[in-house]
Amino acid sequence: MTSSIRDQYRTAARTALGLAEDGAVAKAWAEPSALAGFTVGGLAAHLVQQITSVTAGLAADHAGKERVGLFEHYGRAAWLAADLDNDYNTGIRDGGERAAEAGPAAVTAEARAALEALETALAAMDGTETSGNTRWPYAMSLDDFLRTRIMELVVHGDDLAYSVGVDTPVFDEDVFDTAAWMLARLSVKRHGQASLVRALARAERAPESVSGL
Repeated sequence: MTSSIRDQYRTAARTALGLAEDGAVAKAWAEPSALAGFTVGGLAAHLVQQITSVTAGLAADHAGKERVGLFEHYGRAAWLAADLDNDYNTGIRDGGERAAEAGPAAVTAEARAALEALETALAAMDGTETSGNTRWPYAMSLDDFLRTRIMELVVHGDDLAYSVGVDTPVFDEDVFDTAAWMLARLSVKRHGQASLVRALARAERAPESVSGL
């Protein structure tokens, strides 16, 4: 039986936080990461912000905001497929780098405390509650917001692991299924069904890229 999105999120967050706490990350904190414009520390901070943003989203007042669906959110996302120097992307990187200035111990301790709070809070929720990133002009259901965080944790988990030369974390199967489904939907939106089918099943005629991000 597939686990709930709230359970999937907590499992994904534990896995990602374990990576952020790896000594290889702290050792390379000030070095460039695999993502342009991010140091390893900035990328690690951005990764664990997928935990602290959920506690912030639960605490925020979303009254008066339009509530949108999961893929409507991605249709509006200013960063999706945008230039690296897009204002939104620059703001994401700057936010990670500012957070990283506190150092690896402080960054991961804050995320650890947030996750401990979420372990209890999410267990008491059914996923229909209104939530979302406090910077967004709209809101969404809690479960849809957690789906967006699951995908971020999986994708940036690989980015961070690759940056410091450690194995990419193996996420829980349900967690990975959720992230893969979302990435596939975004890929099809951008490239069409045939491109994704060929990339997955026909190497001889696969397109150069099927990235949905």
